[in-house]
Amino acid sequence: MDARLYHLQGKTERVTATELLELLQELHRDKLTMLRGRIAAARHVGHYDFNNAYQYVIAREDVHVGWLRDAILDMGGEPGDVAEPALRVEGRGDAAQAAVMRRDRDAAQAFVEKWRPRVEAMTHARHRSMLRVILGETLEHKRFLEQALAGRTDLLGRRADGAGTAGAVLPTRWVE
Repeated sequence: MDARLYHLQGKTERVTATELLELLQELHRDKLTMLRGRIAAARHVGHYDFNNAYQYVIAREDVHVGWLRDAILDMGGEPGDVAEPALRVEGRGDAAQAAVMRRDRDAAQAFVEKWRPRVEAMTHARHRSMLRVILGETLEHKRFLEQALAGRTDLLGRRADGAGTAGAVLPTRWVE
């Protein structure tokens, strides 16, 4: 593969398409790991409004993983797969839910801290733009989690006065 001038990992140098592909594959693994973790975490978030926010985040992160998969395939690579993690949750009820949300909030921040400098250093404009959107939306997801931890229920919009949803979300989608 031909070498092109890319600014990667803080240095401007000739980087091969293979090295760019490896970067995208690593980011894909990290984002897919985050998505699989969110799916596992959502099973422990019973509060209706907070679980709805998780479902929104899961849907967006699935889109991010798709974008990365397509970019990798376009470069002739294989995106790889990641298993859903076994999630250990301490406590019960609201305490367990809060612990899960704190872990996910912190994971989103760590993801952005790891990838922002590397993304900003890229000179491949199309990939850099795509990755900036992914980082920005990851910070939005972190904000949802912070608001949920603060007890805000209007994460995805506000209800009419007096409207609400009682009960909790089940940890599995289908019960037979």
